[in-house]
Amino acid sequence: MNIRSLTRGDGVVIGAAVLLFIASFLDTFDGSGDDVPNAWDNLGLVMSMYVAGIVGAVLIVLARALPQPPKVIGLDVGQLGVALTIFAAWTSFWSIIDPFGAMEELLGAFGGSEPDSGAGLILGLIACLLLAAAAIATPLVPALKAALVGAPRPAAPQPYGAQPPGGYGYPGAGAQQAPFGAGQPGPGQPGPGAPFGGAPQQQAAAPQPPASDFSPFWFAVPVARPLFAEDGSQSTIAELAPGTWYLAVEQRGPSLVAQTQDGRRGVLQDTSGIQRG
Repeated sequence: MNIRSLTRGDGVVIGAAVLLFIASFLDTFDGSGDDVPNAWDNLGLVMSMYVAGIVGAVLIVLARALPQPPKVIGLDVGQLGVALTIFAAWTSFWSIIDPFGAMEELLGAFGGSEPDSGAGLILGLIACLLLAAAAIATPLVPALKAALVGAPRPAAPQPYGAQPPGGYGYPGAGAQQAPFGAGQPGPGQPGPGAPFGGAPQQQAAAPQPPASDFSPFWFAVPVARPLFAEDGSQSTIAELAPGTWYLAVEQRGPSLVAQTQDGRRGVLQDTSGIQRG
């Protein structure tokens, strides 16, 4: 489970679910005394409004945090969670309009007159509406799609295939390059490493690897983006989550070849807005 993959919208969903849980213990009706019920005194109300909303929030968060969310009756658990939050908001709306419903037997506790809705129903309605709105708007609003927890920068990154300090072709500490025209053997003089009086040795110049402007680097994506297979097909091998650092090991035109934490490699086609480490 990757907590850093949660978005700001998921944070709103979690907060609304906590608020809904607290509201379930508050008075359903506006009254005084020990006879005033809360949501847990009405099984139909607590299951259809409070428990449904909380379970929907849990499913949404699990769908975001798990690398491969499971399916229930052919539906992604995130989709099922959104449906439950909408159902809870619908139930809370009608519970405010008809607060007694199946609890008409409690009218006697209030002298036969219908009291006003209590803090449990009012706060529950606010929490359910906020929960459903966040569940629906998170995939659509860029501000809600941002990472909830920022990714920490790697303290001492050691990229895969990192170059030495001078880049490819760096001569190293033991190699000394002579200035142009200096140290060249004259006619009849032995070259470096040749025996005294011997003929100069002809050394073929070793080919140098071509210079490259690309160096592997760490990066994070602003929103969840698919990682495609390296063979050029459109099959998705992983999904890069915001708030997590990945390693770019190669550049192919505008795309990057990225490596995940478990060693899988694929092509990130959309590199707009990435954050370099």
